[in-house]
Amino acid sequence: MFQKIIRGSVKLVQRYLPEPFIFAVILTVLAFLIAMPVCRQTPLEVVEHWGGGVWSLLAFAMQMALVLVCGSTLAAAPAVKKGISALASLPRTPGGAIALVTGVSAVACWLNWGFGLIVGAVFAREIARKLRGVDYRLLIASAYSGFVVWHAGISGSIPLTMATPGNGLEEITRGALTNPVPISQTILDPHNLVMVALVIMALVLVNTLMHPKGNQVLMVDPLLLQDEPVKTKETPETPAEKMENSRVLSGIISLLGLSYVVIKLFFRGGSLDLNTVILIFLFLGVILHKTPQAYVGAFTKAASGASGIILQFPFYAGIMGIIMGVGHSGICLGTVISDACIRISTPTSYPLFTFLCAAILNMFVPSGGGHWAIQAPIMFTAGADLGVDPGLTGMAIAWGDAWTNLIQPFWAIPALAIAKLNAKDIMGYCLIDLFVSGAIICTGLLVWA
Repeated sequence: MFQKIIRGSVKLVQRYLPEPFIFAVILTVLAFLIAMPVCRQTPLEVVEHWGGGVWSLLAFAMQMALVLVCGSTLAAAPAVKKGISALASLPRTPGGAIALVTGVSAVACWLNWGFGLIVGAVFAREIARKLRGVDYRLLIASAYSGFVVWHAGISGSIPLTMATPGNGLEEITRGALTNPVPISQTILDPHNLVMVALVIMALVLVNTLMHPKGNQVLMVDPLLLQDEPVKTKETPETPAEKMENSRVLSGIISLLGLSYVVIKLFFRGGSLDLNTVILIFLFLGVILHKTPQAYVGAFTKAASGASGIILQFPFYAGIMGIIMGVGHSGICLGTVISDACIRISTPTSYPLFTFLCAAILNMFVPSGGGHWAIQAPIMFTAGADLGVDPGLTGMAIAWGDAWTNLIQPFWAIPALAIAKLNAKDIMGYCLIDLFVSGAIICTGLLVWA
């Protein structure tokens, strides 16, 4: 019976989920059509909001492209490939491979989402090269499923923003937060840690049970996943060639970059944010590829995988502009959605409805920063009026922001680029994970409240 449900979910997604770029276009049109009657905005106003938002995520798009390319280039370094290959040799059965990939990816995403997203996909791809009989689609879906816990982890942008002094908390929350909320009341709260543990265990179990049987298994030809070695000149002759193949130059620049990371993290109290992760990927890659020429060659190969990010980010930024745009009516679509959740809430149900509200918004605005800008002025004020702990309100928003990523192709782009798959290949499995994890999160928020 369970396998029938899985096959039905996979067929449904395969039939109706378009290519991620088309999905972004459809969401743009949908947001446009909803904003006009709901927010009483004119077509001209909505167009201006869209156009004003198109380029608002340029910095973030660059970060996403770099985390993909630098992470992939690091994974292609001989020493890293050897380590991943050894770890990928551990599972002996398809079920064991799915369980291991899910667990490794989820823990890595909880530690840092950028790190987890790349490591999970690279690890899954290496297992597919080594182990026959494992379904490649489910393997990559399992690697991506762990992404659902990232906002509840130590790189979650919303709880980290709440914990950081000087972020204008009082202003953006309209006085509901006058002091930072420590992560002991959000990320490291026992309720949140139990929810994270239960979600990870459930994903490991469900993903393992979802593995197809018999001729339903879709394997990938290992030769298609084989990386071609980067060609370098063995005996440099000219001064230019000697510099291009100099290990000394790679060592010097890597030492400079990694020294900065150590100073920032251990002597200046900095956090392991996305920029720091990119720097670690970059300079470890440079030193492990040994020569500048080898790194440039591997980086150039990996850069082709960033095309989806470059194309789609402006469209999602435009959607965010529509959701956050305020016209002559004085309201925006994000406010309307948040207010609707507040009107039907009680002190006990408020975190649950806040979570669901964030989950809906995440389909249109898959950005923690965007959620914070839209929901913080409304949800924290309403939560304070109902007597809801601000840490719980913040984590409800964070969980909602992460939950629907399971069926939002936006965040899957880097993993899909590494795996050389399309979103429809994995989203049928992710849809099942959505329902399973959603049940746990909803129950956990009600218990926490």
